[in-house]
Amino acid sequence: MSIKNNLTHIKTTLPEHVTLVAVSKTKPVSDLMEAYEAGQRIFGENKIQEMAEKWEQMPKDIQWHMIGHVQTNKVKFMAPFVSLIHGVDSLKLLQEINKQAQKNNRIIDCLLQIYIAEEETKFGLDQEELASLLSSNEFKELKNIRIVGLMGMATFTDNKDQIKKEFLHLKSIFDSFAIHNPQFATLSMGMSGDYQLAIECGSTMVRIGSSIFGGRN
Repeated sequence: MSIKNNLTHIKTTLPEHVTLVAVSKTKPVSDLMEAYEAGQRIFGENKIQEMAEKWEQMPKDIQWHMIGHVQTNKVKFMAPFVSLIHGVDSLKLLQEINKQAQKNNRIIDCLLQIYIAEEETKFGLDQEELASLLSSNEFKELKNIRIVGLMGMATFTDNKDQIKKEFLHLKSIFDSFAIHNPQFATLSMGMSGDYQLAIECGSTMVRIGSSIFGGRN
């Protein structure tokens, strides 16, 4: 199936309240333009320099989401244009995003990454770290970032029960913090293999790559 057909198929299965991020990392601009021409306006990349190059070449009504692990020294390259940074997992990184946002006279939206998987390779905060970050004076001083929700990645496994348990755990954390943080509107969880389960568990944003663009290059 073509990229356009894949996108159309996925969009017909998504509830209205769920945002689709087309994960376009490693894909050429021609593939992204095919998705763009089919109506897709939100693209997710995991390398800042690759995202910046695509941003320069592509239409300016696209929202670019940084979905990979962010190194502080690279934040300046995306600060002029990035719409949402998914994987924020430390105060130090938030301070750098805030600094670069200020230089660009912007407020940058961020999601805090919560560690829910049973894997050492995943990044993220636990519930206590999240609470202490959000209540810290250092965090309250940051005026050029806006935390709009949480994101998490489930364990890479075929065990659907385990994935469901991890998604529901993240949803419960999200709910408990959203009560006191009214700007928390986004819960980003679910990828090509598990996005339908993620939506059942309360996801409002899914990151889908291979089901749109095919396997990685």
